[in-house]
Amino acid sequence: MGGGGTGAALAWDLSLRGLSVVLVEKGEFTSGTTGRHHGQLHSGARYAVRDRAIARECMEETLILSRIVPQAIEYNGGLFLALTDDEADYADAFIPACLESGIPAREVTVAEAGSWEPAISGAAKRAVWVPDGSFDAWRIPASFLSGAASLGARLRNFTEAVAVEVSGGAARAVIVRSPDHIEETIQCDYVVNAGGAWAGKIGAMAGLDIPVTPAPGAMVAVKARLSDMVLSRLAPPGDGDIVVPQRGLSIIGSTQRRADEPEGVLPTPEEIAFLLSRADELVPGFSRAPLHAAWAAARPLAGRAISDEEGRAISRDFAILGHGPEGVRNMITLLGGKATVLRAMAERAADRVCAELGIAEPCRTRDTVLPSWRGMSVGAPTGKAAG
Repeated sequence: MGGGGTGAALAWDLSLRGLSVVLVEKGEFTSGTTGRHHGQLHSGARYAVRDRAIARECMEETLILSRIVPQAIEYNGGLFLALTDDEADYADAFIPACLESGIPAREVTVAEAGSWEPAISGAAKRAVWVPDGSFDAWRIPASFLSGAASLGARLRNFTEAVAVEVSGGAARAVIVRSPDHIEETIQCDYVVNAGGAWAGKIGAMAGLDIPVTPAPGAMVAVKARLSDMVLSRLAPPGDGDIVVPQRGLSIIGSTQRRADEPEGVLPTPEEIAFLLSRADELVPGFSRAPLHAAWAAARPLAGRAISDEEGRAISRDFAILGHGPEGVRNMITLLGGKATVLRAMAERAADRVCAELGIAEPCRTRDTVLPSWRGMSVGAPTGKAAG
């Protein structure tokens, strides 16, 4: 349940293991958080100082994704730039942390960094190269969906789940509704809640209380490719500290605030002004480029927060919640995580599903090259399998 990046990757993984899969998504595939992020392929460098485990996992997953879905990735590298004395000092902790996490970071001269990316600020004091990149927020999930469809998975976009039938301590069926309001009952042996920021609403259908905090982040894109590399502030993770190239655009992101609901989140005028100002610090003149779009996406933080500060304290790692103690033994919920690790999230969820169903099939997604995203049909809602 949930047709974002993680749901798509899970449909592919389970289909490769020989399971019969139905994926339902209430809107178009990737129309939630997945289709709204800035598309950075994280090497893990951003997290290395504070969380080596997440950093190592991001580095491993960037290499896997670049191998299995190269057509959707720009692996151009990244630069972390120090613009203040404090940021310059941070490099002394940043570089060793990256190396200890298996990330091949190296300091380069500011002059060399400027020769690679002439648009960067002349105020830069230090520069560190890392193997960051960017990827298409739609094409990678679409490649997973295309692969799953080729193996027989039924992919149901514009199909909203409205109820989960639970009896005898297990989920027996999911009731869904089509765009023309026709209801259908889908029998099931196992249910995975991959609804991201909407996971709480899905869980409630089965009588479950899911601890998830929707945390919207705003982004702004301008109509200019101002760099080929991902540009980041050489500092602990914060707001407005990454510029990501996407085709002919440059995206500055992001902010973070807490929200009660994931629906209809929009950037505030204050967030847009802040992001453009921060972008100008990294890339002077960023804000003078024609505005393309401003938007927000609700991150699915794994845990509850009653303030913005508590939300920032929640780990960016992902969690798999089992619901047996709550009376639904054949259902799990995926929470948290980063877009870069969507395949890893799916692998661990699929391992759990297979173990609980008694299916001894290994994961094959690390080495199986995905078919092109072009195999996915896009257009009018059909509620039928795509591919």
